[in-house]
Amino acid sequence: MTKITPQPGIMDIALYQGGQSHVAGVEHVIKLSSNENPFGPSPRAIEAVRDSAATLHRYPSTDHASLRAAIGARHGLDPARIICGVGSDEVLQFVAQAYAGPGDEVIYTEHGFSMYPIIARMAGATPVMVAERDRKVDVDAILAAVTGQTRIVFVTNPGNPTSTMISNDELERLALGLPDTCLMVLDGAYAEFVEGFDGGASLVDAHENVIMTRTFSKVYGLGGMRVGWGYAHQPIIDVLNRVRQPFNLSLTALAAAEAAVNDVEFLTFCQAENARLRVWLADQLAKTGVPSDPSCTNFILARFGDQAEAEACDDYLKTQGLIVRRVAGYNLPNALRITVGDEEACRRVVAAITAFKEGAA
Repeated sequence: MTKITPQPGIMDIALYQGGQSHVAGVEHVIKLSSNENPFGPSPRAIEAVRDSAATLHRYPSTDHASLRAAIGARHGLDPARIICGVGSDEVLQFVAQAYAGPGDEVIYTEHGFSMYPIIARMAGATPVMVAERDRKVDVDAILAAVTGQTRIVFVTNPGNPTSTMISNDELERLALGLPDTCLMVLDGAYAEFVEGFDGGASLVDAHENVIMTRTFSKVYGLGGMRVGWGYAHQPIIDVLNRVRQPFNLSLTALAAAEAAVNDVEFLTFCQAENARLRVWLADQLAKTGVPSDPSCTNFILARFGDQAEAEACDDYLKTQGLIVRRVAGYNLPNALRITVGDEEACRRVVAAITAFKEGAA
């Protein structure tokens, strides 16, 4: 037997489970399990990907200067304080790698993104789960859990898979309540779906121990490209760049992301359609006896009477070619997370769940 053993904590990591893409025996499915943009990427991004093919023999830039400048211009941020990663997941990993280790604690909330405890354990730190209240981040519970060993607090806002969010006032209260030795990480993967929300940029500017992350995987429709970014004060960005691989983003990914962030017209269309359809979807499902919290994202968290009903509905939806996401692993066993698709997909979901509730299953 091999005597080669992994670092402590590695074998405690539960493998991340992505959204299902296929159903055995069903040829034509609509995937609503990964919160992808049903309208795909910007046409400009597609064109940029095609144009990049002729230069695939060239290494990409190591500083991502052009993309950072585009992001800065779009959001009114200093490009020098932006870092880019392979999805926002990699930026979160940079934070844990740089600021947490053995003996340190990393706080995340009960229904928060399942990568947080994985990332903490990758760094050798101890993940600490804090309860939420009615599927919302509970600031008081987080502050009560902070100890002298707490180095990072991960907050998803808006939340995944809850779709809820807390106010800037609550985020400010959390930032003020944390010790100077603790980083507050605002994961804003779904920030673009909230009108007028800056994703936490103003909090970053006001507090030296706050970092904001964003992604191109959701509203920009570039999940297959894997591009994300973070924004923080310069000393933090300087630290994170020291653990970042110099060529972590491909030439094609950089080109696609820059084109996407500059296509404001397509972004606005996607935001408007999502806002319209998520309200309609939630209202129609509520009429069938399946409630959900007001969504601030591109999905709804549909709640059923119990876990058995949620799983039975999921099984029925699969027979209808509709793939949604079970979220028992997020401590929400009686719920299904349903991506807001295009109008046809939303109508099919409503028809199928209506039929299920009426006993057609």
